[in-house]
Amino acid sequence: MTTTRSPKQPPRPSLPMIAATTATLPAVMLSSLAVAQPAAAESRPSAIPATLAAAIQAQAAAVKAGIIPAASVPAAIPAGLQPARVTPGAHTVVRGDTVSGIAGRYGLSTTAVLKLNHLKSNSVIYPGQRIKLTGTAAPAKKAAATVAPASTSRTYTVKSGDTLGGIAARHGVKLSQVLGWNGLKLASVIYPGQKIRIGAGVAASPAAKPAAKAAATPSGSYVIKAGDTLSGIASRHGVRLADILSANRLKVTSVIYPGHKLVIPGKSSAIQPASSVTPLVPSSFLGFTYPAAVVSSANKNKALLNASPVPSLAQMQSIVADTARRMGVDPALAQAFAYQESGFNQRAVSPANAIGTMQVIPSSGEWASDLVGRKLNLLDPYDNATAGVAIIRQLIRTSKSVDYAIAGYYQGQYSVSKHGMYSDTKNYVAAIKAHRKTFS
Repeated sequence: MTTTRSPKQPPRPSLPMIAATTATLPAVMLSSLAVAQPAAAESRPSAIPATLAAAIQAQAAAVKAGIIPAASVPAAIPAGLQPARVTPGAHTVVRGDTVSGIAGRYGLSTTAVLKLNHLKSNSVIYPGQRIKLTGTAAPAKKAAATVAPASTSRTYTVKSGDTLGGIAARHGVKLSQVLGWNGLKLASVIYPGQKIRIGAGVAASPAAKPAAKAAATPSGSYVIKAGDTLSGIASRHGVRLADILSANRLKVTSVIYPGHKLVIPGKSSAIQPASSVTPLVPSSFLGFTYPAAVVSSANKNKALLNASPVPSLAQMQSIVADTARRMGVDPALAQAFAYQESGFNQRAVSPANAIGTMQVIPSSGEWASDLVGRKLNLLDPYDNATAGVAIIRQLIRTSKSVDYAIAGYYQGQYSVSKHGMYSDTKNYVAAIKAHRKTFS
């Protein structure tokens, strides 16, 4: 049995009830409701920016506030905080070094390095030479206190980089005095190992005492050694310089070389003709006699090379090969020339004044300097190799064949083109080609 229900509809929920049930709705819908019903949405704290752009600006401002302004940061590190720079006492010269480059590498001035080593701006330095970087150059007045009195003399051994002016200043004497004591001129060449007399020993030495030394050489001759001077030899043997000059038919300006034999005038020796003095380089070769000026220059270069350190034969061979590779020339061919010309001997000098391993004469050295774009020193082993290889390279480029290029090195390119190869030139070409196979 059923009962009759009331016709009333269930009551409609009020707005607060809807708001209460939104706890189960997604957050996105909450946000929508908050926008749609601002009155019912929870108000935000005033500290939170209203928009995303405002939040970004606030964060940037906070970061900027923690940055130290650039103007307040020093551009350079304070001296107390900089790492200490240690300068070595000396630098060993390697190929390509210059005094200014060495000074710059260690933060020094070129002038200071030149003064410290008693060098000039045009002084030549070479691989293996030691360049002082620290210390002070002794002032002239300080050195004067240690100089022997004028009545006595002593000697100073020349070192690499020395100059006559520097030696005089170091010992507190005048340059003119050093020149006079040693019979030298301003243009005289000095070299490492040479002995320089400091003090007027000739005037102060009693005649009797040196005469006893002369007696030690009953043959009446003396073989010149590196560093000797005519005045020094005269003083050592207790004879006058004028007598030495007269006995050997020399002048005060004559150049003497290690290995020459001098006549020492005295009771036990007869004056020998000047022809008895044996030069380092003879005046003739293969039946051809060279001009006196050329032979004299050759002897000077030979004396300099004899007194200077040079690479061994094996080292020189390696220098020639390396130079050829660097300059685009067949190393075997370059070594063949060096072997044929000198046997890799940097001290070799011919009567024609052909110098060093590659036997380059000075005029050809000037040509080679033009080819490579810098001044070459034929006495320097590296420059000597460079000069020879540069000439070989140019001859190959401008000759009609390699054989003619080889002939041009020996006979001269113009002569070969005009007269053809002489018989000895053909032998030279054959020898070079045979050596080239050996070094290949």
